Amino acid sequence: MKKTKINIDYLSFPQEITTFLFKAEIYDSSCSELAKVYYIDKNQGCFLKIATAGALKTECLMHEYFHSLNLTTAVLFYQTIGDKDYLITEKVSGEDCTHYLNEPERLCDSIAINLRKLHDYPFADCPIQNRITDYVNSVFNGHAKGKYEYDLFEGLWEFSSILSAWDAAKEGMQSLERNTLMHGDYCLPNIILNNWKFSGFIDLGRGGVGDRHIDILWGIWTLKYNLGTAKYTDYFIDAYGRDMIDREKLRCIAAMEMFGE
Repeated sequence: MKKTKINIDYLSFPQEITTFLFKAEIYDSSCSELAKVYYIDKNQGCFLKIATAGALKTECLMHEYFHSLNLTTAVLFYQTIGDKDYLITEKVSGEDCTHYLNEPERLCDSIAINLRKLHDYPFADCPIQNRITDYVNSVFNGHAKGKYEYDLFEGLWEFSSILSAWDAAKEGMQSLERNTLMHGDYCLPNIILNNWKFSGFIDLGRGGVGDRHIDILWGIWTLKYNLGTAKYTDYFIDAYGRDMIDREKLRCIAAMEMFGE
C-alpha cells in the first residue's frame, strides 16, 4: 500500500475528525477515484477514508462484522457529515500481500488457505445477507452503458466476442448462490500478513453473503496480475480445495466482471 507524506489544512476537515489528525503525520494512501484514503501516523496508526454520503455505510457494517470475527481491526469512527462519509479504522498490523511476492508458492498457499477459512465461517448474523442482487445489477448496468473490459482476464479467461461473453455472463447470473461469507474484493493489497502470519482483511465494502467463486476468481486474478504469470492458478485452486470449485462457474463470473460497473 503506497503512502505519500502530505501536509493538510486542518480547517478543511470536520471538527469531529481533527481530533484524530492533530499532531499526527499524514500520508495519502488513495488508490481509487471513488474515495480518498489517508494514513494517520499517530499511536498505533489508523486510516481515514472519505467518500460521498452513504457510500461507506456498507463498508463500516462489514468492517465491524469482520472485527467481531477477529478478521480485522476495530472501527474508530463513522459518520455522514454534510455530503461526505468519514470512516476511520485501526491499522492492521503487518504488510499487505504485495510485499510477499518473492515466495510465490508460499503466498499462494497463504491466500488460498485464508480464503477457505473465511468461506467456512457461519454467516447467519452477517449484516449484508444478499450480495448477489447488487452484483447482478452491476453487470446489467454496465452492459447497458456499453462497458466491456475484454482484456480484464487475459491469459485466464477469454471470449471470442462480446456476444459470447454476454451469453456466458447471463449463464453465470443463473448459477450464483448465497451460501458463503465473502470478502468481495479478494486481492493481494487487501490481505494483511505479519511475517507470513494472517493479520486481517481490509477494504470490505463489497463483502457480505454471496458466492465463493467471486472471491476465488479475484484470488486467481490477483496472483496473475501481481506475479506476471498464470502458472500459479492451479496451485491456488489445489490449496483452496479443488473439490469446492466449479471451473465453468469461474468462467461465467469472469464474463460478468467484464461488464460489471
